[in-house]
Amino acid sequence: MATVTLDQALANARQLLNGQPGAALAQAQAIIDEVPTSAAAHRLAAHALRALNREEEAQAASLAAVSAAVHDEAMVDTALALAENRLPDAEGALRQRLREDATDVAAIRMLAEVAGRLGRYEDAEKLLSRALALAPGFGAARANLATVYYKQNRFAEAAETLEAVLESDPGNPAHANLRAAALGRIGGYDEALALYEELTRRFPDHAKLWMSYGHMLKTVGRQEDGIAAYRRALAADPGLGEIWWSLANLKTIRFDAADRSAMEAALVAAKPESDARADDRLHLHFALGKAYDDSDEHEPAFRHYAAGNAIRSAQLGYRAAETRATVDAIIAASTAEFFAARAGAGDPAPDPIFILGMPRAGSTLIEQILSCHSAIEGTMELPDIPALALGLGRETKQDGRRWIEALAEAPHAQLAELGAAFLDRTAVQRKTGKPFYIDKLPNNWLYTVFIRLILPNAKIIDARRAPLDCCFSNFRQHFAKGQAFSYGLADVGAYYCDYVRLMAHIDAVQPGRVHRVVHEALLDEPEAEVRKMIAYLGQPFEEACMAFHANARAVRTASSEQVRRPINRDGVGQWQPYEEWLGPLKDALGPVLTAYPAVPADFG
Repeated sequence: MATVTLDQALANARQLLNGQPGAALAQAQAIIDEVPTSAAAHRLAAHALRALNREEEAQAASLAAVSAAVHDEAMVDTALALAENRLPDAEGALRQRLREDATDVAAIRMLAEVAGRLGRYEDAEKLLSRALALAPGFGAARANLATVYYKQNRFAEAAETLEAVLESDPGNPAHANLRAAALGRIGGYDEALALYEELTRRFPDHAKLWMSYGHMLKTVGRQEDGIAAYRRALAADPGLGEIWWSLANLKTIRFDAADRSAMEAALVAAKPESDARADDRLHLHFALGKAYDDSDEHEPAFRHYAAGNAIRSAQLGYRAAETRATVDAIIAASTAEFFAARAGAGDPAPDPIFILGMPRAGSTLIEQILSCHSAIEGTMELPDIPALALGLGRETKQDGRRWIEALAEAPHAQLAELGAAFLDRTAVQRKTGKPFYIDKLPNNWLYTVFIRLILPNAKIIDARRAPLDCCFSNFRQHFAKGQAFSYGLADVGAYYCDYVRLMAHIDAVQPGRVHRVVHEALLDEPEAEVRKMIAYLGQPFEEACMAFHANARAVRTASSEQVRRPINRDGVGQWQPYEEWLGPLKDALGPVLTAYPAVPADFG
């Protein structure tokens, strides 16, 4: 090393790798002894150790290379590009680095982060799995893998992976918080609550932990405890808009003048020129809309709703024409002959019951009623049907949105495999021995044809609510994720029309396969409508279904507190004080508005 440069010494060691791994290891070790921060030397040592079949030592060397990477100027520059969200720059540099050394574990993990930020979760998963094969002790990569599982709605795998992460890093609140959230998504509420209780004891001033704890308490029906947790979160950070919206989203509390003043002050502090505070502003606008609504001040309420929606709409960039084109393609493909040609295909299991339709249309109420039946288990909004459909589109058409084309070409055996995959993926949600279970993801309406083909014996209930009540309720609601259509009055109206149009088509080509529950009829004659539902499901009526509000089961949706009350008409006509601003919604709804609950004769 005294007479050659570091680069020359590394080049000499690389030449030795092909035939003399022992000599290469010795050379690499000599470099490390002199320059312990040389990541390249540690990677060379790992290569040599693998060639010598000393895998455990090779893994340790790969991990040492990760630690040394913080001294690598090129990696520091790449990390800066990531921090500044210059993803093309970061991706280019990382791919070039991996062309030079495909075992650079630090670079593999960073490239996985790029893939994750771009929504390419399958690529991120493969990269992180490769990094962990080379360096199983790489805790950051394992934590990233857990996040990728969570983003893919693979909550059981995320929870299991995070358990391993926390064994080596027990003091990390972010990892524990994510594990608690994952447990909540698979029904592990007791363990999740215990985690949050421990975390809030250890980090009493961590606002987001208190907020997450409040979410979980709300889910299991402990409303007063949930409110107290949200208030603790606000004490720690009164400017965090999501906490204010979490309180508003309970639907059953009313903000007072002090709350409103605090929110207005927080909104002023979340300066409009700061993109970093956009989420705080939109949450505060939605919460203030609820606060002014509570005091019947409708003009400022609508102004805040509109402002919050405008921020979220700009973030998501929803295009109504794409939804219409998708519905057009589904209708064109799914003729009566299309279904007849696939009779007998799919998995024959009758277990799932799908409750679908528009969000804010009463699906949670229906699930709460049915879950009181001795044969029916309630779960939550499961993401698996869209995931399977979009995955089929990506696999065969390189575009998830083209899933209907892929479905039309799928052989009968593949339809059965997809049905079995749904049953397998959702098995973790089943906590009782009941023979039937509910998936109440509203947006599954778009995949009704997919459901009919892969699970032909599953039951489907369409929850439908009056257009203005339903659409305005969506406009007032900030959803945790998805529902990009809901942040513009014309967009939500067009989406409602597309939903009605597709379901009318399915009624025509598959008569009797979908049971429709009109929300207002359920409110007017609850027992009669419940009896019709139970009969459609082929089960005997049980009186317990009429005492649904006493059911203590966990509920994750925005209606979680409303369905713990007897049937009421509080939500009927809430659009009326805002009618003067709803012109774009009415125009988008067109004849669907006046025909409700029927469908316009010439619709489509």
